Amino acid sequence: MKMYLSSYELGNETKKLKKMVPANKKLGYVFNALDFTGADQRSTAERVKRSMAKLNALGFDCVALDLKEYFGKPAELRAVVDTLGAVWVSGGNVFVLRQACKLSGFDRLLLDLNQKDDFLYGGFSAGVCVLAPTLNGYQLVDDATDTPFDGLDEVIWDGLCLIGYTFLPHFESNHPESEDIGRALDYLKGKGLPYRTARDGDVIIIQ
Repeated sequence: MKMYLSSYELGNETKKLKKMVPANKKLGYVFNALDFTGADQRSTAERVKRSMAKLNALGFDCVALDLKEYFGKPAELRAVVDTLGAVWVSGGNVFVLRQACKLSGFDRLLLDLNQKDDFLYGGFSAGVCVLAPTLNGYQLVDDATDTPFDGLDEVIWDGLCLIGYTFLPHFESNHPESEDIGRALDYLKGKGLPYRTARDGDVIIIQ
């Protein structure tokens, strides 16, 4: 699976992202990291719409992929994702996103998709953080105790293990979470956990 991992939004490598558009241009936009308690649904919808328009301008054919619609229905989710050539996973609360991945089976599905050479995973902030081996450290940035979905009331600390380090977005950036990211960095150093920082605009590309 190819990956385009951004600190914030599309980042500064959109020309490279445009070249990574797969033959199957249909992209599922996953926005469940924005389902945290108290989120403004209208604001979320407008933000997702703007982001999808930017991806469409690069050559993708975006459709919204709401994991909540597939909670307890992993086979149905797999059937939908089998029609896609890419997914884009937005930022928000990484713990909430992890819950949605588990409840829908998206976590196990991504492990299978990782074996495909012609599939693209793109995302930013929480959409990249969830790929780490562990979510330990992110509790200094996001509310780990927020459990907005029925059927799950515990913190999931295991990441998806699709990258080998904790991704720290918004590092030394003009972003509201930059100071918290600095604290998370000190925490990870103290624990001896592998990490990689990214300033807003930075992108990690895995081909």
